[in-house]
Amino acid sequence: MSDFSHEPARDRIIVALDCDRAEALRLGELLSGRAKWLKVGMTLFYAEGPAIVSQLKALGFKVFLDLKFNDIPHQVKGAAASATRSGADMLTMHASGGEPMMAAGQEGARGAALSAGLAEPITLAITVLTSMDQADLDDIGVARPLREQVCALAELARKAKLSGVVASPQEASQLRAVLGPGACIVTPGVRPAGASLGDQSRVATPAQAFLNGASHIVVGRPITQADDPAAAFEAIAEELACAGL
Repeated sequence: MSDFSHEPARDRIIVALDCDRAEALRLGELLSGRAKWLKVGMTLFYAEGPAIVSQLKALGFKVFLDLKFNDIPHQVKGAAASATRSGADMLTMHASGGEPMMAAGQEGARGAALSAGLAEPITLAITVLTSMDQADLDDIGVARPLREQVCALAELARKAKLSGVVASPQEASQLRAVLGPGACIVTPGVRPAGASLGDQSRVATPAQAFLNGASHIVVGRPITQADDPAAAFEAIAEELACAGL
């Protein structure tokens, strides 16, 4: 685990690219020298494959490859190894797959990094998706209250020796207490004041997410769909600077 507190908050904003290749590269050019991290999710990766990771890294970015692995341990170990060899600096798997599955994913990532001479990627467990609320958990038969479920899954991730978790900013402070100061806590569901919530249910502003304990925040549409994405990024960075972050 690492202490991210020495990095300015603007360097811990992850811009989510839920778009096609041409738009992803356009946004990469616009954000080059401003943002440090870009997120590649299923929409972009399934269209372009590992090449898109290499192309974004060539522009100078770190890449969060958010594919949310969830399968038997053998498959997740192999998937994590493949993601690591593609150059991913951060990757995800579902905590609901269980501790053995997550441990296998961690082993795959570490082994691939060692054999390829790469830095070991940050490994994250998905707790409860930020689009979900308590009613959604009830619908799939999860009896625990939402925050208890998030913390229980985070504890499994800790036991599996993952770098941290993905959860909403509303649970970040509890997770910081569970996982300790060095854990990576990545929070989607971040919206600047006045921005549309879209399909997110559990949200916070960028500054509040960091103050709650997040190590990194994920912001997509408020930046990528803005008339001026670079200006939108800088507005969030300025909000964080004004908050002393």
